[in-house]
This record gives sequence, structure tokens and C-alpha cells, in this order.
Amino acid sequence: MTKKKLALEVIERLKKEYPDAVCTLAYDKAWQLLVSVRLAAQCTDARVDMITPLLYKEFPTVEALAKADVADIERIVRPCGLGNSKARDISACMKIIHEKYGGNVPDNMEELLALPGVGRKSANLVLGDVYGKPAIVTDTHCIRLSNLIGLVDNIKDPAKVEKELWKIIPPEEGNALCHRFVTHGRAVCVARRPDCEKCCLKDICKYGKNL
Repeated sequence: MTKKKLALEVIERLKKEYPDAVCTLAYDKAWQLLVSVRLAAQCTDARVDMITPLLYKEFPTVEALAKADVADIERIVRPCGLGNSKARDISACMKIIHEKYGGNVPDNMEELLALPGVGRKSANLVLGDVYGKPAIVTDTHCIRLSNLIGLVDNIKDPAKVEKELWKIIPPEEGNALCHRFVTHGRAVCVARRPDCEKCCLKDICKYGKNL
């Protein structure tokens, strides 16, 4: 089976297993998703979702965050880890969005990547979830499952994984597939001990077939 055919089969099986493909970070507006994904670095989504309501209660708009003292932002986001650097990035990012874009988050990769603290993972998440554009979010789940299944061959670099996946995944399916990878990676294909007996991909997965 070619990688392209394998990808299509994985997409269809995971669609049946997880019909609802949604981001696990809670947000109402595009700028909130940018904040959440920055806080999620080396932190669980669950913890981020506990902290952001406190942050938005005190700073409910892009302008409010842009004008906030970095120390005040850090005080709230510290439980997410790396509080100082995350607070600095959030402050700088919101300043640019407020001053340059009138509070609106850019809808293209180039301008998103120019924002402080925004990498390809964050940019793709915004493009896919907010703007409905083709996107592949190469987070830890996507990278790990893509390698285990055999969609990519022993590639750990996020940018390289993204590049290889673009070759075999239909553009309109990428964003939803990555969300399903997250769900599947937490529910079945867990990092320390994949539960292959319960996996809907076992017979086509490179790792599962070799058990």
C-alpha cells in the first residue's frame, strides 16, 4: 500500500472512530486561540483551559492584554510553566495585533509566523480552525502517530513531518486528521504503551503489524 493510500485509509477509519474533530483548547476568538496555544507549550491543554478564563476575566480584549504589564500577565499564566517567556510573547503578540491589525488575527502563514511566539504549529492551528484553510498541525501526537503508522519514516522534526504529510494528505482533510490524531493518541495510541488491541488501525499500522 502506498503512503497516499495508507493516509486515505487512516483518514476514513479515524473519521468513523471520532466523528467530531475539534480542538481541545477552549477559545471563543482567534486571538484567544493564539494565547492558548502559546501557553500549551510544555503544558497540558487541560491546565491551559483552567488558566485562560482567569486571564480573560482580567484582560478581556486584545487591547487590554496589549496594554497589560507583563508581570501581571505572568502572575496569572505562571502555573502553565515558563511564565516569564510566555507572558512576554503574549504581550508582544497582542501589541502587534492591536496596533498593526486592529485587533484582528492575520489569516495567512507569513504574517502569523511574524508574530512573537507563533510557530508553524500555532499558525496552522489558527489557519485551520479559525479560517477553515488547509492546515497540518504537527504537534507531538501527529508526529508520533505518523511515524508509528508509517505515514512518515522516522522523522521527528515538525517542519519535515508537515512537508511529508502535505504530499499524501488531501488539503481539506489535514486539519481534522490532526485533531483526530490528538484524540486517538490520548485514548488508544498512548505514548508509553499503545493499546494496539483496541486500535482501529492495527492491521494497517506499521507498528501494530509488527507486534
